[in-house]
Amino acid sequence: MASNSASYFPISQNSARRVSAKVSAISPSATLTIDAKAKAMAAAGEDMVVFGAGEPDFPTPQVVVAAAQAACADPRNHHYTPSAGLPELREAIAAATLRDSGISVSPSRVLVSNGGKHAVANAFATLLDPGDEVILPAPYWTTYPELISLAGGVPVPVLAEHDKGFKVGVEDLEAARSARTKALVLVSPSNPSGAVYDEGELAAIARWAAETGLWVISDDIYEHLVYGGRERPSLLRLVPELEDRTVLLNGVAKTYAMTGWRVGWMVGPEDIVKAAVNLQSQQTSNVANVSQRAALAALAGGPELARPMREAFDRRRKLIWGLLSDVDGVECLEPEGAFYAFPSVKGLLGRKLGGVVCDSSMAVAEVLLEQQKVAVVPGEAFGAPGYLRFSYALGEEDISKGIARFADLAAAAG
Repeated sequence: MASNSASYFPISQNSARRVSAKVSAISPSATLTIDAKAKAMAAAGEDMVVFGAGEPDFPTPQVVVAAAQAACADPRNHHYTPSAGLPELREAIAAATLRDSGISVSPSRVLVSNGGKHAVANAFATLLDPGDEVILPAPYWTTYPELISLAGGVPVPVLAEHDKGFKVGVEDLEAARSARTKALVLVSPSNPSGAVYDEGELAAIARWAAETGLWVISDDIYEHLVYGGRERPSLLRLVPELEDRTVLLNGVAKTYAMTGWRVGWMVGPEDIVKAAVNLQSQQTSNVANVSQRAALAALAGGPELARPMREAFDRRRKLIWGLLSDVDGVECLEPEGAFYAFPSVKGLLGRKLGGVVCDSSMAVAEVLLEQQKVAVVPGEAFGAPGYLRFSYALGEEDISKGIARFADLAAAAG
């Protein structure tokens, strides 16, 4: 008699789950969610000012576009290429690493990934075992804790607010360290705060990491967007003995206005990179060859290629900082790098904005969006309640208009 397999293998509650627990636990990107909602409102005819998205509003440099156009016609780019990246691009990244970070690396220590976010995911997946703790200075980019958790790790946020310049010190880090701590995430310039660690601050942290045997995951994606005569020191120039326990993450997205091209990379010890290459070979294989050729052209032009964009960001930085500093109930530190301002709105909490009592920065952001048609990202998304992130990757006229709307709302607070 035919048997029904279901009677032998009854469906458990777990097997009935349609989406895995691991994926179900991932939060959507707050920045992309807000940006999508603002764009939908604009498409519906609303007069929006969008400070949400973390991407340059400039076109990719024409020399890069021309290189991509030529690459499309080249049959070499119509087929699979090495999962780790085009050899000539890996060589160019190694050369840029020597120029910017002060360490000489072979191309075998470079993995080209599908955007900077993919490089972050590769790094955590390769380094972390279940239960490993990762110290994560806050405010942090929204993706870090999600990818740490997805890799089985445990994010350990360490909050440094505006009274500390949004920068953690060795005492803060040591207080968060435990027997399970494996790595530290370090980002300078910072998204969302725009803070830049100076040489003394960075050297102290690097020496502490070396002495405690921790890995350092250094996200350098904004390294060429620093203003006001400041310099962005290199971690490994300061403490070269940390090289064997450091993974550098980077890409072309921010410096060269290439967010849509999806080219990032990681540079690290050879065994770590080799393992990450194996991982990527099973997940995505090579990055699109045309995008890799475009990235090669960007690196050939170097940071000077992005100078006009950087100068525009500097003007906007000064403008938005001045305007936000004049808003009632708001405190704003001068952004030093990247293209974000991160003002405190704690002086507005508990008050009525547009008839709504706002007891959180999330509530302030919602009122701004719904009533003033101004899109910002609340600090809750970055592990720092009480703040708002304003991207100044938009024109000066829009910056002035958007902050004026915010100021009007704050001035009428009850």
